[in-house]
Amino acid sequence: MRVNAGNLSKEERLGIDELADLQQQKLRDMLAEVFRSNTFYQKRFSEAGATSQLSPSDLPFTHRADFEQDQQANPPYGTNLTYSAARYRRVHQTSGSLGTPLRWLDTAESWAWFKSCWQTIFRAAGVGAADGVLFPFSFGPFFGFWGAFETAADLGCFVLPCGGMTTLARLQYIRDHGATVVCCTPTYALRMAEVAVENGIELEWH
Repeated sequence: MRVNAGNLSKEERLGIDELADLQQQKLRDMLAEVFRSNTFYQKRFSEAGATSQLSPSDLPFTHRADFEQDQQANPPYGTNLTYSAARYRRVHQTSGSLGTPLRWLDTAESWAWFKSCWQTIFRAAGVGAADGVLFPFSFGPFFGFWGAFETAADLGCFVLPCGGMTTLARLQYIRDHGATVVCCTPTYALRMAEVAVENGIELEWH
């Protein structure tokens, strides 16, 4: 890994105690905002006996099924919305492999936060503007790698989307375009390595 400590953000330099304090403050700020206007959580907080002065111990446990039932009862997005519909800028949803897909809305601010998480991941992995990053996934409504793709582009990386290709074609794509990073699940990375060996393709793996 090519981690450069000089590129770490202020938050990434915090000590354990400072980080815990920051996390607690952010959680309190978020809960206070949600408590004011999010109908879904207002109901759950009320049922749990929580007040506007929330603490982590006040949080009711929520299951995925709770969100799914809420969206089915209040289509298309349910009542788990902290802002008016006009403020949201992106919609994503799960694959639906467990039944009905779960939809999720993001504001410009929440999407920027999601990308900041990917910035932390890329910095930790030593990924920067000199890299070509391959994204072997379909650009469907599942949000998982969308943030990674946009963040890599923001960092100045050479971004290479290759959904809809076979694994062998993607391996050739790596060689043709000089990709240095593959952003995918660990199991698919292993599959790519297997196909490379089966076809006599030599790649450098780190």
